[in-house]
Amino acid sequence: MTFQWTAVATFLYAEIGVILLLCVPFISPLRWQKIFRIPLWNKIANYWNKAFLTIIVLLIVLFLDAIREVKKYSTAHGTEKAANINPNAYDHIQMKLFRSQRNLYISGFSLFLWLVLRRTVTLITQLAKEMGIQVAMEIQVANTNEAARKYMEENEKLQQALNKKGKCENEQALEEDNKKLRKETEKLKAELKKTSNALSKATNEVTAVKKQSEGLKREYDRLMKEHERLQDLLDEEDDKKDQ
Repeated sequence: MTFQWTAVATFLYAEIGVILLLCVPFISPLRWQKIFRIPLWNKIANYWNKAFLTIIVLLIVLFLDAIREVKKYSTAHGTEKAANINPNAYDHIQMKLFRSQRNLYISGFSLFLWLVLRRTVTLITQLAKEMGIQVAMEIQVANTNEAARKYMEENEKLQQALNKKGKCENEQALEEDNKKLRKETEKLKAELKKTSNALSKATNEVTAVKKQSEGLKREYDRLMKEHERLQDLLDEEDDKKDQ
């Protein structure tokens, strides 16, 4: 295997390792977001898009080159087989064909997993943001409930004070205070309803992102099984050649 294809194979194994690490269930998206916010990652993020596009271009070039090699040696393989030439030359062409097919699989899976990795990181980031919004909404709802409870308690105290005093000159002032408190209570209730609706919307968005992440994980598992099957076929062909 030449240097470039050794590098691509190493890159493929690294992609598989990173994707498996990102799919670990006990590491939450919020923790991944904290990791992504490390100053070192912030410096790398400035060049992330350029690096992503550069690697995409390199992998596409290698993938197209592998397709060209497969077509080249497939045609030569059929021609030499029909011509019944020297067995050593036929075996050499067959070996070249096998290597070109192997390079095609390596570059194709590397290109696909690179796109999957980008999408996975994006989904984790979005999910972490939605979870952060949900936590903030829950805190805001709790604070609003606490404030409403305090206003209600103050309102009840004022009503009790009004009943105890029973003085006509204070009834009008207390009534105005009572109306003001009722208005503030209604305002807080409206704010609480609005916050609850926002929390429900954020929860639905988090659920949608989780479902999308699960779908991506199932697709990744399917591709890993396909990769293992193709690897087994390549190993069988290697064994046959060794025999």
